[in-house]
Amino acid sequence: MTRLGRTPGAASLYECAITHVRTAPLRNEFTYRTYMWLVDLDQLPRSGPLASFRAADHLGDPRRAIRENIDVFLRARGIDLDGGRVLMLAHGRVFGYVFNPLSLYWCHAADGRLACVVAEVHNTYGERHAYLLRTDERGRATVAKEFYVSPFYPVDGEYRMAVPEPDDRLRLSIVLGRPDGHSFVAGVRGTAIPATSRALVRAALRHPWPTAAVTARIRWQGIKLYRRGLRIVPRPAQLPQEGI
Repeated sequence: MTRLGRTPGAASLYECAITHVRTAPLRNEFTYRTYMWLVDLDQLPRSGPLASFRAADHLGDPRRAIRENIDVFLRARGIDLDGGRVLMLAHGRVFGYVFNPLSLYWCHAADGRLACVVAEVHNTYGERHAYLLRTDERGRATVAKEFYVSPFYPVDGEYRMAVPEPDDRLRLSIVLGRPDGHSFVAGVRGTAIPATSRALVRAALRHPWPTAAVTARIRWQGIKLYRRGLRIVPRPAQLPQEGI
């Protein structure tokens, strides 16, 4: 199969299995299936009820394009792509709704080399935070946790991320290591299919309203953990990021 990450302008769908494992103080593990998009920010797919991509759903000024907001974010950190390609992995809006726990941007310089990766995290409180990752040749990077995500974890520790650029396979992992030794692991595994209209309809039938389902699953898992006795950690004030 063509290495999709190197095909200019190509949009792809990934049929994904997403796994979450919480190890302590209570063990909780679950897996669900969905689909995600890999898109070139300079050539976004045409909008429709099953997929649309809006700047308001991502980092930066909603009056600007997603690509422009990425460039602003990177320039504030001393990085100029000089027009290089940016690929985004995310859910698109489905029937007007989207929630992306994690969106990833593979940012290339003008000569095609990977300059950096941006990991944009959203929580269910309407907040978001973007991490700049300087990955190694295997797509790995470590970054301090700076954002409140789960109501059962404080803002401490560090993320060890493995986010190699997708091709015909999607293989991602994120490990949260905390000072007390407790950890959380999330993994995404997926297979690419061409983003044709027929493939999108089939994916939508297999995974009805996947964006709403993501939010429902997160809230349901939170309810279960609360009922099992996990204490809620107060949410700190979230300060806006420079460049966002």
